[in-house]
Amino acid sequence: MDIETVAENGLVLLGCGKMGSAMLSGWLEGGLPAGSVWVIDPQPSDWLKSTGVHINTELPPHPSIVLIAVKPQMMGEALPAIAAMGNGGTLFVSVAAGTPIAAFEAALGEQSPIVRAMPNTPAAVGKGISAMIGNALVKEDQLDMAESLLEAVGQVVRLDSEDQMDAVTGVSGSGPAYVFHMIECLAAAGEAQGLPPELAMQLAKATVAGSGALAETADETPAQLRVNVTSPNGTTQAGLEVLMDEVNGLPGLMEKTVAAATERSKELRNGG
Repeated sequence: MDIETVAENGLVLLGCGKMGSAMLSGWLEGGLPAGSVWVIDPQPSDWLKSTGVHINTELPPHPSIVLIAVKPQMMGEALPAIAAMGNGGTLFVSVAAGTPIAAFEAALGEQSPIVRAMPNTPAAVGKGISAMIGNALVKEDQLDMAESLLEAVGQVVRLDSEDQMDAVTGVSGSGPAYVFHMIECLAAAGEAQGLPPELAMQLAKATVAGSGALAETADETPAQLRVNVTSPNGTTQAGLEVLMDEVNGLPGLMEKTVAAATERSKELRNGG
């Protein structure tokens, strides 16, 4: 992020819930002056009040960036507060789930540069991943600026088309819930084999967290990492024969899971 440019013209954060707070915390830690940030939030937290940013005050007329982090159902009420900034040089970045770029163009003006992003819940601990796409009016330096903003809460990938956002929702947007459920199931399976509940849950949480960290940092592919753990005719192979079963195993179930979430994202996008 070009901190000097943003600090000079200001940054507006519309909504400061869990996602907005995580991003703001990352920006401030990265050196963005608190005095260059304006936050609009109907119920500011004690933490937000302690940061030194402007809260629910008059906004700068032409900020560098407006980041929209309100819930979709609050969008109609929130957007009028920033509509006057549209059709100019202000970059709008939305992390609101399910709201397409066209909806922002309709509300803010068709000449507004708009980036739509989809972060996920691990952003709350700086371990998220966000997918982003801009409309035709977004310049390359503005894309870079949006990417820098989103990197405050994790990794960032750029999409080729907004249509890919439904599949992104099915994989990384909804994906944390799949992993949380896997932890539940792994712990319950440990209990079924005689482990105390607290111990089974501790083992399951640490195993999933550690394996994810290893998969992200290792040079080998996840497939190779799986092979590395699997001794011939050993315990892991016995478990994987069940998990990788072509008919009843995880591959088919996961494909149906992601497909269902993707289809629901499409339905919501079309007003369903």
